[in-house]
Amino acid sequence: MRRREFIKKGFALAAVGTTAGFSLGSLFGESHRLYFRPPGALAEDDFLAACIRCGKCIQACPYNSLVFADLTDGLHAGTPYFDFRKSPCYMCEDIPCVKICPTDALDHSLVDINNAVIGTAVITDREACLSLNGLRCEICYRACPLIDKAITLKKHEQTITKRHTVFEPVIHKDVCTGCGICENACPLDETAIRVLSSERGDKAGHYIYLKEQV
Repeated sequence: MRRREFIKKGFALAAVGTTAGFSLGSLFGESHRLYFRPPGALAEDDFLAACIRCGKCIQACPYNSLVFADLTDGLHAGTPYFDFRKSPCYMCEDIPCVKICPTDALDHSLVDINNAVIGTAVITDREACLSLNGLRCEICYRACPLIDKAITLKKHEQTITKRHTVFEPVIHKDVCTGCGICENACPLDETAIRVLSSERGDKAGHYIYLKEQV
């Protein structure tokens, strides 16, 4: 087979696979959720235009936290993102993912990881949160690399029994980087704390909606 024909057939098969993925997803009610781009990622449209899907940032991550979007993710296929329930961003001081990026998809002006903002943690299920139910969980608080800065504990009386003290995790949005370590550490099957989008001016993190990973 001639090289040009081989390439054309390859793209055709990829398109069929992508279409089939979306069709099956729609048929079975496939759920989607929020996933986040690496530190320094451009706004999504600019990121998709600049990212060449080389995978170098994924290879450079020392914690194997970054993963590829697959063919069923359409235009996002081959681009990097975090699934915090599987592995968070450990906010490496040398920011290897940014340094190795051959384009401007990851902003090379980001040289201090403390200036990176991926998102903001939020207690999304207060009824499920063990700490808010009067149990001394505090795992998200203890796991936070910015303990007593990004997450603090607020003590108040448990309103039902009035015999227990609740140690409520409080997230400070002006400090939280959205690294996802708290979301990853939550012991519940369905985490009570998640990273959501941050709208902190030019430090806003960037995210995508993809099919939920299993």
